[in-house]
Parts: sequence; structure tokens; C-alpha cells
Amino acid sequence: MFDWSLAVVSAAECAAEGYPFARDAGVPVAAGVVFGLLAGSVLLVRRKWPIAVVLVAIAVTPAQMGFLMGIVGLYTLAASELPRRIIASLAGMQLVGTLIVTFVRVGQSMDQGRLTIGDWFIPFAAITTSLGLTAPPLLLGLYVGARRRLMESLRERADSLERELQLLAERAEERAEWARGEERTRIAREMHDVVAHRVSLMVVHAAALQAVARKDPEKAVRNAALVGDMGRQALTELREMLGVLRSGDGRGRRAEPSVSLAAVAAVSRASEEGEGPCLSELDELVGQSAAAGMVVDLSVEGVVRGYAREVEQTAYRVVQEALTNVHKHAAGAKTYVRLAHRVAEIAMQVENEPPPEVGSASSARLPSGGNGLVGMRERVVALGGVFVSGPTEAGVSGCRR
Repeated sequence: MFDWSLAVVSAAECAAEGYPFARDAGVPVAAGVVFGLLAGSVLLVRRKWPIAVVLVAIAVTPAQMGFLMGIVGLYTLAASELPRRIIASLAGMQLVGTLIVTFVRVGQSMDQGRLTIGDWFIPFAAITTSLGLTAPPLLLGLYVGARRRLMESLRERADSLERELQLLAERAEERAEWARGEERTRIAREMHDVVAHRVSLMVVHAAALQAVARKDPEKAVRNAALVGDMGRQALTELREMLGVLRSGDGRGRRAEPSVSLAAVAAVSRASEEGEGPCLSELDELVGQSAAAGMVVDLSVEGVVRGYAREVEQTAYRVVQEALTNVHKHAAGAKTYVRLAHRVAEIAMQVENEPPPEVGSASSARLPSGGNGLVGMRERVVALGGVFVSGPTEAGVSGCRR
């Protein structure tokens, strides 16, 4: 609507200016008016063909018409994406054309006596008029075009930054989800190691207690005391682990089903600060299995030295889970635990002989979740180690790291 309005005004202006042009040129007035209407209506296509509008404005300048068309066309041309040399050339042509026509018209007016000012006024009027009709629309168009390009560039940059931020947010969410999954797996391993081993020993002692309760009351009392000790130790370890998880969420709200990042950080800090088992506690671990009736032979080779906390904890958990599996699947079998300190690594081997009686493993009715070997393998592989499990050449079970 704005372009149509400008075209109507320009056509009306050119038609009005066509009347004196036709009279001075000696042509029919109607022809001059129609010519003015056609010339002024060219402004309607200024956005699509600004060069054509400026050329038409320059062409009708000698007829002293199309002033609005020339101003608007030059502004549109300067604000467009056309090369600067084309804009400068057309602006120069319009400036020169306006300068010449104004110079001639003012000179004719002075010769006819309509102007009685000195001769200096002719060039002054010509230069002032040509610059006034050319410079303002040209400069304004250049400014608007530059600002428009700047805004488009900023908008594209903002869109690009928004896409990059969205991509970073998606990647951060993926990393957070991966971290939550890894920590859930880690906590599941810790819970399995704590609960499976302690509870397995409690079940074994309870079965022994049931078997000797009437025959040997003193042994039954000892077994009952061992069951109580195992239960208290299991509860203590569970409380410590749950306490670490709760401390990760300082706002006291109810924990959600998924593990929060704060809990992940808390568990990681707990491991770094030294919480958890170490190799120096292997004797106690073996002693607990021996108290449950298992014959365990522990041997250590090489020079004993300290390792990183996660290495010692992994070694302890591997031996613990291996002994638990013996309790579950080969109750009463003699077990050999070998620990070797080498130059650049530590190696463990847990191997059991066949159980004394077929089916004795099921006497305590120990269930198996099937995650023990998986958890041991994950622990060892995470530290760059090698884990092997399965029957040996003698037909017995064992695991090595």
C-alpha cells in the first residue's frame, strides 16, 4: 500500500508537470499529461528494479518532472544490495543531469527578466538544487542499507549462537545422562558387593546354626554371634553408602528415582577421600569366610606396596565377590587366594577345588542374581586390567585378574 501510494503521488506530480512541458514543447496537453502519468507510475516497481526508476527519473529531468520519483528511486537504489560502483554512477548521472537542467532553466529565467539577481546566482542555484535533490536520499539510502545488512548479520549470528547453545545443551544433557548411568551402575556394584557377600555369609552361618543347634549348643552360640556380627557390618556399610548419597542432596528433599548429579559427585568424593575397603583388609575378609566353614589358603607374592585407592578397592572387591561365588556355588570347597605384586601391576587369582558333595551348594539355598561376574569385569576393565573367569583345566572354577 505504501508503494502504491507513492506511485499515485508520483504519477499525479508528473501529470501536473506534464501540462507546462506540453505547452512549452508545443505538443497536445493530453499527450503531456499521459506521458507524465506513465513516467510517474514507474515508481511502483522501485523495489524490484530501482535502476529502471532512476534511469527514468534522469530521462525526464529535462522536462522538469519526476522530482519525487528521482528522490525515492535514488534512496531505494542506495539502500539496495547492488554494487557501489553502479550506485555511484547512477547518482553521478542524476547529479549532473539535475545540475545542467537547473543551470539552463535558471539562466533562461534571468534572460526573460523573471529573475533580477546577479550572474553568481545561476551556478549557486544549480549546485544547491542538484546537491539537495541527490545527496540526502543517497546518504540516507546508504545508511539504511548498511543498517539493514548489519541487523541481518546480527540476526544470523544470534540464530547461529542459539543453535550452538542448543547443541551444547543437548551434548551436556547426553553427558549428564551418561554420567548418571555410569554412577547408577557403580552404586549397583557397590550395593551388590556389600549385600551379597555379607548376606551370603549370614545365610551360611544360619544354615550351620540350624544344623548344629541341638547337637552342639556352644557352636550354635558362636554361629549366632557371627551372624549378628555379619548383620551389623552389613548394616554399617549400607548406612555409610546411603549417608553419602543423602549428603549429596543438601536441600533435604525426597530423592528422585534417578541418581542426581550431586549424589554422583558425593560418591566420587567419598571414593577419593579414602572410604571403602583396601588390600590390608584381605586377611579379615578371608577370616570371615574361614569362620563360615570355608578352607581358604591366602598367599602373597612380591614386595607389598601401596596402590591407588581405586586399584586397591577393585582388588578387594574382586576377591570378595569370588569368595561369595564359592559360598553360593561350591559350598565347602577348598579355595586358594593368590595375590602377586609385580613391577607394573597387581594380579589376583581365586580358585576353588570341587565341592566335597554334589548338591551341597544348594543346602544354604543362596540365590544368584547373575551380576557378580559382570560387576567384577566392569571394575577391572575400567582400570585397564584383564579379567578372566570360568572352569580351569582341573574342572574347577576360578577367576584371575
